[in-house]
Amino acid sequence: MVALFGGFHLADNQAAETGGIIELALNLFRDMAEANDSAAFGPALLGGIFERFADLGELVRHWLSALGELTLFSLRTVGWLFRRRPGRGTLIPNFYEIGVLSLPVVALTGTFIGMVLAVQSYAQFRVLGLETRLGAIINMSLVRELGPVLAATMLAGRVGSKIAAELGTMRVTEQIDALETMGASPLHHLVVPRFLGCLILIPSLTVMADFMGIAGGFFYSVVILGIDRGHYLANAEAFVGLYDVFTGLAKSVFFGGAIALISCFRGFHCDPGAEGVGRAATQAFVYSFVTILIIDLFLGILLDAIYAAIWGSAPVLL
Repeated sequence: MVALFGGFHLADNQAAETGGIIELALNLFRDMAEANDSAAFGPALLGGIFERFADLGELVRHWLSALGELTLFSLRTVGWLFRRRPGRGTLIPNFYEIGVLSLPVVALTGTFIGMVLAVQSYAQFRVLGLETRLGAIINMSLVRELGPVLAATMLAGRVGSKIAAELGTMRVTEQIDALETMGASPLHHLVVPRFLGCLILIPSLTVMADFMGIAGGFFYSVVILGIDRGHYLANAEAFVGLYDVFTGLAKSVFFGGAIALISCFRGFHCDPGAEGVGRAATQAFVYSFVTILIIDLFLGILLDAIYAAIWGSAPVLL
């Protein structure tokens, strides 16, 4: 997780850019080769090693510093949630932008993901004579994993990049500084509404992705592939429970919070100029996507352990 945020404040230090470790390793190997060619392998090699380790230490220091700044930024944002309620004039436009305008792309991609799952799974299940179990595997995959991750990825690409670009432009044009000069809190007026929008509305987007994916998988399996409708629905109902739905929705809340905080942080700490704004938007999506996958892994392990502790082993699909 520390390495994920390494590029936040490292634009002024070339050794600390993304790929800095690879550059350090290549430089170390180059020093070793030059020392070997110059017949001064011992002292030259040790000097090169110490220099590269010093660069690596500087890189790690920047990573830790950036992670600490992100943590403080997140804590201050959460603190403003309890200090003062955001006004409707800032909440409603952000809710509309984050939730309503994201529905079409989430619904479209969810539908095709469901159909793709049916296409890719049918041949293997047919060999085993388990075509009717497609309903269980498609719905389980969508509700627990693909639905939340898909909705979060679309949110990071469509909304996260936009947030970073908007706030980055405001930083470059000194609008954020103007808010501070007038005594207003930029976190309260700019970050908190976007954070609440992502946190509250991403479960709705996840439900939409789940529903459209399930509908797409059902349509392709029953109408196109000719699988028995009754057995398909019976298996889907038998193997997908409320805890599976809760698992997906719980993950989505963490995904939405991470997307909002990372995107706002990148916008607030944008480098000057148009290039800095573009870099902030790109980094907001990349860091958000990687964070989604990391959170998905650890929450998946935790939620599976909770299920096993309460209800025992899950039903066997095959």
